[in-house]
Amino acid sequence: MAKVELKKPVVDEISEKIKDAQAVVLVDHRGLTVAQDTELRKKLRAEGVTYKVYKNTMMNFAFKGTDFEQLKDLLNGPSAMAVSTTDPAAPARVLYEFAKTAKALEIKGGVIEGKYYDADAMTEIAAIPSKEVLLSKLLGSMQSPITNFARVIKQIAEKNGEAAPAAEETPADTAEAPATEEVAAEAPAAE
Repeated sequence: MAKVELKKPVVDEISEKIKDAQAVVLVDHRGLTVAQDTELRKKLRAEGVTYKVYKNTMMNFAFKGTDFEQLKDLLNGPSAMAVSTTDPAAPARVLYEFAKTAKALEIKGGVIEGKYYDADAMTEIAAIPSKEVLLSKLLGSMQSPITNFARVIKQIAEKNGEAAPAAEETPADTAEAPATEEVAAEAPAAE
């Protein structure tokens, strides 16, 4: 069997992973212990990110003709690839947080939504909160004015509710009530 036939399934696997990817981040994983690597994979999986070590030549073949071809200059030395199809900032965020404790992990760069970012830019992208956090902040900020408006309306209603019973018991009301009863009493006598 020729070498090309052996390599084709690996290239196809990479191509399938990056087909719908919103983000691909390359890292140098040299120096990570087995325990650290296991922990990193667990954290990436929790965020829906796939992570695998491939040969640079295989990634280079798979990246040709895609937005991820911009990563070809980073394909030197040992490389691992983190891919996200759902949250574009997730790989950068998880890898950056993990690299704070595991100094051996080095982010090389990545492509997020078709645009290339170097290692420094990946650090800035890592600061972006997850989609769920951003949505909850948005909903909270939208809900706050509505809640405040409801409180004001409730206070106005309560104030008017207390004022209404007091208005019913005014002396003018009590003075008018007997007069209408007298008129009603006089009316049948006139017939």
